[in-house]
Amino acid sequence: MLEVYNISWQSSENSAVALGYFDGVHIAHQSLIQQMCRYADENGLKKAVFTFTKSITLGHKGKDLLTQSQKLECMQALGIDLYYSPDFSDFSGLEPEEFVQKILVKSMKAKAVFCGENFFFGKNRRGNVQVLQQLCEKYGIVFVLAETVCLDGEIVSSTAIRNALSRGAMEKAGTMLGRPYSVKLPVVHGKKIGRTMGTPTINQVYPDGMCTPKDGVYITCTTVDGKKYPSATGLGSRPTVNGLGQTCETFILGYEGDLYYKEIQVDFYQYLFAPQKFDSLRQLGEMIYSSAEKSCEFLTKKGII
Repeated sequence: MLEVYNISWQSSENSAVALGYFDGVHIAHQSLIQQMCRYADENGLKKAVFTFTKSITLGHKGKDLLTQSQKLECMQALGIDLYYSPDFSDFSGLEPEEFVQKILVKSMKAKAVFCGENFFFGKNRRGNVQVLQQLCEKYGIVFVLAETVCLDGEIVSSTAIRNALSRGAMEKAGTMLGRPYSVKLPVVHGKKIGRTMGTPTINQVYPDGMCTPKDGVYITCTTVDGKKYPSATGLGSRPTVNGLGQTCETFILGYEGDLYYKEIQVDFYQYLFAPQKFDSLRQLGEMIYSSAEKSCEFLTKKGII
């Protein structure tokens, strides 16, 4: 997959393009991208995605569900040929027609574009799907509006997933994502209190701008070197680690080793309970260990491990 982050780049091949921020790359995004891929294969076009990174906070976008590296992995799994992801500030000043002419036509050689009904583009979001359709007709580009995807009567969206995470509804969030909600972040040094209780944890810090689920303890599954382990993860506004922000702390049952500075994936499956205050470190350690045992039972029953 070719990754492009510079809007001055020009493709040498024609493409079909899926347009959107694609936060979460959830099942509605997957449906849109898969529709684009089928069209591209049938018409001899490169399978392309236009998305973007954010170096600034955007008021019309909620907190991110994925890191950029996770998003890229999802796109690779969908078979994308061209991943075009400039920073928002590099193209946000373009008028709608400039966006189509300079980026879709000149840079990406788009012969077909696919988007959802809530797609906006151009300076101050002046372009919507109706404007895009008109401009595509002008420049000889096939325009396809993807169908809305619903789950139990609710439209699948990044907002709906963020709302589910805020309630600790991990099953619903996972169904909408098409995979378990997960974090994949470097392991950093913590206070190492878990070692004194016999339940050492890995500590991961959420970057600024990332969506965090409801505070509490979760059944999770942690992948280390391709192997899945049952784990219990505590998430919340705990004392900061090395002066950084919110952390998630995970005890991995059956694993011993040094994971510092490695990017480790932790999949969240079920909310267990809210944060609790314990009278002693011994009680805290017992809670952590019993939660990991519940995780082992759950993941074994589901055939995940």
